[in-house]
Amino acid sequence: MASQSAGIQQLLQAEKRAAEKVAEARKRKARRLRQAKEEAQAEVERYRLERERDFQQKQQAALGSRGHVCAEVESQTRRRVQAMQGGQAQGKERVLRQLLGLVCDVRPQLHPNFCLST
Repeated sequence: MASQSAGIQQLLQAEKRAAEKVAEARKRKARRLRQAKEEAQAEVERYRLERERDFQQKQQAALGSRGHVCAEVESQTRRRVQAMQGGQAQGKERVLRQLLGLVCDVRPQLHPNFCLST
């Protein structure tokens, strides 16, 4: 019986060592999965930053050319407004002369429906 008891003890110890090795392997696997996840997140973040930087550069290039176009449009608009104001000032003088001429030049006339026979 002693040999049987020793054999059982050996099996129990072997089972315990096997369980420890399995637990250790699971811990290594979990640690490696966490490490892989962190590495993947770092790589995704680097890629995102690179794409963001490229986008910012392209946006600056587009806005720079758009800023030039905006400035050109604004200068053209200012020139047109000044031309319109100049034309309005010239027309204003002519219209005022005509208006004053009509108001000041009164020609009394009888209305065609006016009857003299009363």
